Amino acid sequence: MIGNGEDPRIALERLIAERGENYADLSRLLKRNPAYIQQFIKRGTPRKLDEEDRRVLARYFGVAEDLLGGPVARAAPVKTRSLPAVVPVPRLSLGASAGSGSLDEDERTTGVMAFDAGWLRHLGVRPQKVSIIRVDGESMAPTLNDGDEIMVDHDDDAIRLRDGVYVLRLDGMLMVKRVAMGPRRGLFSVLSDNPHYPDWIDIDPALVAIVGRVVWTGRRLI
Repeated sequence: MIGNGEDPRIALERLIAERGENYADLSRLLKRNPAYIQQFIKRGTPRKLDEEDRRVLARYFGVAEDLLGGPVARAAPVKTRSLPAVVPVPRLSLGASAGSGSLDEDERTTGVMAFDAGWLRHLGVRPQKVSIIRVDGESMAPTLNDGDEIMVDHDDDAIRLRDGVYVLRLDGMLMVKRVAMGPRRGLFSVLSDNPHYPDWIDIDPALVAIVGRVVWTGRRLI
């Protein structure tokens, strides 16, 4: 038996509107081209969602698969554990330099990475206010290495500035550096964890634009 009476396209469009989502981010969540969901809803292409795509979307929105065109699940004799909700976090095309500094200001989204919503809450971040950025260079080694992926909390900006690792702009260059407050009142230092790279000591906060605080990092093992 298929569906619950509502057209899956209408149901999906309603869910997108209710949750404030957009077609492109959901398409990237499915590892599809950015127009995939819009074409499904507006043009009827494909005619129905792929089984795996339907499963991911149902899990993401926390709804039964039959709402999106899947078979109606039969009543189970035992209780089943619900799958955790996942949220897409945009992966930006720019790199935050941990070297001499990057002038790359191309902040287009090149994809998304899916994270468990409960885990993000545990980190204390809002999903709509974080992004994934690549680290370029070795000035923050061994804390951060070239090619690492970092999650940046854009809510944690200059107003909440404290000791920690931040993505920032200094002299027009995008960097990931350690911020150390004081000891001179109103000033802070921008430091490299790698001793072979320079530091900026007791600088005027007006010279620095804080992009956000680094709250998580992931790296490839080779």
